[in-house]
Amino acid sequence: MKRLLGKKVLMVIAKSKFRDEEYLEPRKALEGEGARVTVASSSLDIAVGMLGLKVKPDILISAVKEPEYDGIVFVGGGGAREYFDSPVAHALARSFHGHGKVTSAICIAPAILANAGLLKEKKATSFPSSEEALKLKGAVFTKEDVVIDGKIVTGVGPEAAKKFGERLVEALSSK
Repeated sequence: MKRLLGKKVLMVIAKSKFRDEEYLEPRKALEGEGARVTVASSSLDIAVGMLGLKVKPDILISAVKEPEYDGIVFVGGGGAREYFDSPVAHALARSFHGHGKVTSAICIAPAILANAGLLKEKKATSFPSSEEALKLKGAVFTKEDVVIDGKIVTGVGPEAAKKFGERLVEALSSK
């Protein structure tokens, strides 16, 4: 029995330089358990990952309607910086979190959640370059590969992408 049948998950990628594994591994885990994945970005042009993966986004991040999804994943990689100070990304993250939905990010992308005000007093992890950003916003930073605190899931980087995907499945399948 697939644990995520009927669930819809939004994956947000940068228009360029998203991290390929941080997109591929969680998507594989989610779809493997029956979830439907929609890809959002700031452009509908083909997005190119840091290692050359090409992905055609399904929807503009500005057009996303949170009630249509069960969870959100902000994919890391250098390009994720485009969302660090994005009012659209912050509003989306706050909306998902505010409605008790799984709100997640990997690599440098947890800084998006931190800047949206979601990590205050929450356990979280990120790629080392985002550690200070998380701490400045009140996160309880850990050096674990993947951290779940309530409905917030954060991952450290590409080496943890598979485990991050597995933990997303856990978080989305728990009541």
